[in-house]
Amino acid sequence: MKLRSICLIILFCAFGTNVLAQDEIDSLKIERAILDSLFLQEFEEVKPNQKPKVLHAEPLYIDLIRDLGARKGEKEWNLGFGMFDKRDFDKYEALVEYEWAPIDRLGFEIEVPITLYSARGSLPSDLEKPSNRVESLKLATQWSFLVSEKAKTTLALGYIHEFEFVDLNKFGQGDLFKGNIFNPFLVAAKRWGMNYHTLVYTGPRIEKEFNQRSSFIYDINTNFHYMITGTRNFIGLEINKELHQGKLETVLRPQMRVGLAENLMIGIVTGIPINRERESISSFVRIIYEPGFRTFH
Repeated sequence: MKLRSICLIILFCAFGTNVLAQDEIDSLKIERAILDSLFLQEFEEVKPNQKPKVLHAEPLYIDLIRDLGARKGEKEWNLGFGMFDKRDFDKYEALVEYEWAPIDRLGFEIEVPITLYSARGSLPSDLEKPSNRVESLKLATQWSFLVSEKAKTTLALGYIHEFEFVDLNKFGQGDLFKGNIFNPFLVAAKRWGMNYHTLVYTGPRIEKEFNQRSSFIYDINTNFHYMITGTRNFIGLEINKELHQGKLETVLRPQMRVGLAENLMIGIVTGIPINRERESISSFVRIIYEPGFRTFH
């Protein structure tokens, strides 16, 4: 009798613990699903005189002009800082960017990127350190022409125009601008379930300096992200590909975004070049501030 009781106790401990553990896992899954549902409902809720919007994860290095399906009144400031190992010298990037949506689904952006270079001793005879530059005055727009709540998909068309400045050491010596960059693009994004996001950003980039031949580059940027339950935090991978003169160059950019407050986030990116001979690992940080943004209010 005692032996039978002992066996029953052992069986209960073995299987009963598993049942309890499974119940805890199931409860956690349900809790996460509820949090995701509440967050998505709050973010995508259609207020009076607004159009539907689908939540998508936005890449951090080649970012969008404004949220896909942007709503009137949305605005955002970005500060970006990057360091790139060019093997023979270091390249430092900084940018200031402002985005806003004057009407539903239409976004605008003004950006000023700056690039500085630092040499590492003497450079090879076939390589010259580029001059420091305020790169350009960048003006851009983006229109989300299709927002499907059912398919959790958004399509957008956009255009970026850059007025390229001359090198800093040539400021005041003549013309202020040295050329233009023309960049139309298409964005296609889809959310799979509640947490998984994919996005493709693609289009030609035509660089035309005054009195020089045009340079044609085609960009294909693919993105995969997982958004943490009940938040806008994510981890993901941005793959930047450039096709130029028949050669494809690729950089992998694993990244993460973390919310510091309801309207303040920070994005951290690492760049891993696949086939760029004179470029090594890089790093980039983006600080994102959205005045007036609130969720779960």
